[in-house]
Formats: sequence, C-alpha cells, structure tokens
Amino acid sequence: MKQLRVGMIGYKFMGKAHSNAYRSLPMFFPKALKPEMVAICGRNASAVQEAADQLGWRESVTDWKQLVNREDIDLIDINAPSDAHKEIALAAAKAGKHIFCEKPLALTLADAREMLQAAEDAGVTHMVGFNYRFSPAVRLAKKLIDSGRLGQIYHFRAWFLQDWIMDPQFPLVWRLQKEVAGSGSHGDLGAHLIDLAHYLVGDMQEVIGMSETFIKERPIASEMTGLSAKGSEGGPMGQVTVDDATLFMTRFENGALGSFEATRFAAGHRSTNSFEINGSLGSVKFDFERMNELEVYFTTDDEDVQGFRRVLATDPVHDYMEAWWPPGHTIGFEHTFTHEILELSNAISEGRQPVPNFADGVKCQAVLEAVDKSIEERRWVQLSEM
Repeated sequence: MKQLRVGMIGYKFMGKAHSNAYRSLPMFFPKALKPEMVAICGRNASAVQEAADQLGWRESVTDWKQLVNREDIDLIDINAPSDAHKEIALAAAKAGKHIFCEKPLALTLADAREMLQAAEDAGVTHMVGFNYRFSPAVRLAKKLIDSGRLGQIYHFRAWFLQDWIMDPQFPLVWRLQKEVAGSGSHGDLGAHLIDLAHYLVGDMQEVIGMSETFIKERPIASEMTGLSAKGSEGGPMGQVTVDDATLFMTRFENGALGSFEATRFAAGHRSTNSFEINGSLGSVKFDFERMNELEVYFTTDDEDVQGFRRVLATDPVHDYMEAWWPPGHTIGFEHTFTHEILELSNAISEGRQPVPNFADGVKCQAVLEAVDKSIEERRWVQLSEM
C-alpha cells in the first residue's frame, strides 16, 4: 500500500486544515503513505464543489452514505458538525474503512464508547483529532516529563481563552446549540486541554466544576461559515443551550492537582491555549500563540542564573522539525495537522493504532461528562462513576 485514498465529510474550517495536511504530507514526509484526495462531501452541492476546486479534491459529492461504501476509498475523514460524528463513524466502521474523526468524538460518552467498540470490532484504524499534541514544543514538554527532568509532577494548570462571541448580536451558530455541538467552550476548547493533560500528566481521578452562559439568547443565524456568521438585526432570536465558560479542578491518579479554564468571553484573547506544569525539579510553560517556544525552568541550575529560559523548538532534535526548515525558521497552526496525518499514515502502514485514537476520545468525553455531572449535582465526581 503506497497510497491512502481519502474521502472527507466536511469542508469548512477543519476541512481546509485537513486538506492542507493531506497536500503537504508527501512534500515534507515523502516516506509516508501518499494521500489521494478522492472525494469531498457536503450537503450544499455548489458549495462543496467550490471547496473541492479550492482545496484540491478530485470530486465532490453530497451523499456521505454512498461515500463510505465506495471501493476506491480507504479512509473516511469526519470533520462535519459534532452531531454527525457517530452515525458516519459507525457506517464507516461497518464498511471496513479507516476513520479519522475530529474532536469531540461524540455528543455523549455512551455514543463515544459505541464508536470505539464499532471500530474495534471492525478491526479498522481509528484516530481522533487532538492536533495540539503535535506541536514540537508540546512534544518537548512530554520528553522532559517522561525522562524525569521535571521530577514529580505537582501541578497542571491550563486555560483556553477566546473572545469571538462576546458581541450579544453575534448569531446563534451551531456551536452554540447543544443538540448539534454537545457543549460550548467546555467541549470545544476544554476538550483540547483535557487531552493535553492526559497526554502530559496522566489520567484523572476526580473533578469538580462550574460554568456559566452569559448571553442566553442570540439572533438566528442566516448564514454560517467556519467561525463566522450573519444574522438579521431585529430578527427572530434563539436560545443558547451551551456554556459560554467552564472552569474545573481535578486530582490526577498520580497525585498531581489540575485546574482548567475554557471561555469564549475573555476580551483580547483570540485563541490563548496555554498550560503550565510544575514539578519537584522544574517547570514548563507553553502558549500556542507562541507555539514554537517552550519556557523551561530547572531547580538544579546555579542559583545566580535560575529562571525560566525560552527554548525555541525548531531544531532537528525536536520532533518533526527535521522535515521542515532550518533552525529558527518557525512553523504554524497548519503544521500540527500535517504531523497528525503523518501519525495516522504511519499507523496504517505499521498495522497499529495511532495516538490519539478513539480510546483517547472516550477518555476525554468521560471527563467532559464528569464535569457536567459535577456542575449539575454541585459535588466532586469520581471518574470511576462514569
């Protein structure tokens, strides 16, 4: 198998990011399976054809059920709205297709578990789209932790802050409707923080949270594109059924403590995705708005030079960077998706499951729902309850 024939369902924000990754992979990672961008699927025939022309797909289709059963497709890429994930993934697994699904994996933990079981029963490769794991600076943080250079981990604190819906007149897009998105900032932004915590520190034991919806009603959207939308002033209003902000605390199974904040109401923060980890021998700090950098502190440094140092994770020694540019020449958001597709491609070639896969998506969904349960019942919730 030298090529990976892809059928993709969805064509907006994530569709563009995934398409760029498929096109970039063979140029920078020539030993990987070469993606063949066979067909892209969407409900609007003219819009999806326009996307196919722009993004480089051979053809466009409007029926995903036919797409998942085509013999000229090896991989089904799902980046449609969250409420479509389960049905498409189950059909793809039944058809024996490999599956790449954007996060959150499903609307509920029960659905996520059903998707995992279906993929395992079918014996197909399955991956969930937590792209921030694939930043070289995050991989460096992982190496420092796993090698013991930070010692025993005491704290993980993370925050994902945005401000794109602060205007009360911003329309009621699908991300603000629970029946489509599952949850608001919690499942959209917080899911990434939860996955990074699992990746870097480990599994969680218990959680307690709080949330708020600051704007309860918004104008009905007349047009939606990615994260932007249009609505008519003075037109009908609809109820916001997801959280605008969610905060929670956790105790990890290894004894570390964690705090998480996800909000779309942090004025001045376009997309501040950050974490800090403190250990007995040192600390690291990361901010995706400066994604090529990791701030590192070691307690073993001489006292007169102790302090956080800026490490530019762009040298060949850093994960993935040997394939890109000379040291100091930075990469961006889109490169994390190329690295993600590289992991998927290598996993298919090697006959293993990629990381993160649907099991990681289930684990994340369990935390999301445990926090929701905690908020509803106003108590600490054990992950074992889920």
